[in-house]
Amino acid sequence: MIRSVLAGWLLLAVMPIASADVALLNVSYDVTREFYKEFNPAFIAYWKGKTGEAVTINQSHGGSSKQARSVVEGLDADVVTMNQANDIDLLAERGKLVSADWAKRFPYRSAPYTSTTVFMVRKGNPKHIGDWDDLVKPGVAVVIPNPKTSGNGRYSYLAAWGYVVKKGGSEQQAREFVTRLFKNVPVLDAGGRGATTTFVQRGIGDALLTFENEVFLTRKELGSDAFDVVYPSISIQAENPVSVVDKVVDKRGTRKVATAYLEYLYSKEGQELAARNFFRPCDAKILARNDATFRKLDLFTVDEMFGGWKQAQAIHFSDGGLFDQIYQVK
Repeated sequence: MIRSVLAGWLLLAVMPIASADVALLNVSYDVTREFYKEFNPAFIAYWKGKTGEAVTINQSHGGSSKQARSVVEGLDADVVTMNQANDIDLLAERGKLVSADWAKRFPYRSAPYTSTTVFMVRKGNPKHIGDWDDLVKPGVAVVIPNPKTSGNGRYSYLAAWGYVVKKGGSEQQAREFVTRLFKNVPVLDAGGRGATTTFVQRGIGDALLTFENEVFLTRKELGSDAFDVVYPSISIQAENPVSVVDKVVDKRGTRKVATAYLEYLYSKEGQELAARNFFRPCDAKILARNDATFRKLDLFTVDEMFGGWKQAQAIHFSDGGLFDQIYQVK
């Protein structure tokens, strides 16, 4: 009888471990919702087939920088999938949540896909917007997410600045140009999806500056007869980095599955799903197969034009930085 009771206890002790689901939290930025709605079930099926283990994946979305601060303040993200390296550096430097060498852990500086800043305009482009110069004309209203809370907004700001410099303009001329641009911005939403809602549903603005994938998704959902996409002559490459949150996965025992989850972004299926959701895959062959979707553009990087995200953050987006000075003029 004693042996039987002990055996029962042992069975009860083992069963929860054997059948327990693993849960991950992916803290991401605003305009990845649709992508991860497709990617997460694909990974769950892959992991189940490979290990027999069931995985539940929860998502959190918002402005990239706001999301990063939430993780620093205690949101237990197993992985973060952001739109700028600066936000993951914040987790390493301020929160001590991520190893300082996080960008070396996965290929392409831990950015499995990229995007770029383009313009979405009303059907027929009634304001005849063709490039950056048209956005600073009187009477043109431009919707941009807040660069203080949104990586999407930061990329738009830096794209406009870099456009001037790459054409041979001075830093002072770039500042004047961006000042004129933000004088035409009627509202600053916290994130990219909020800016899309302002433009599409509230009918505010003549042009929306946002990521290429967001424009394509909006046109796919609402129909291509509602809005047009305008590709500027020069724009910025938006690298979308990812990282395991070391302190959390070690505490929760989820490092193995969290790492596999991010590795799967680089798999053939992960890259195909990225392209299907209008992110530019890092796999050159898959990108080439989708060249009808992804136009070849004159792109510059944050490193090339601004000396990296740390320098760009300190000069342009820190409290009292150039953006604060520019937007106060409005």
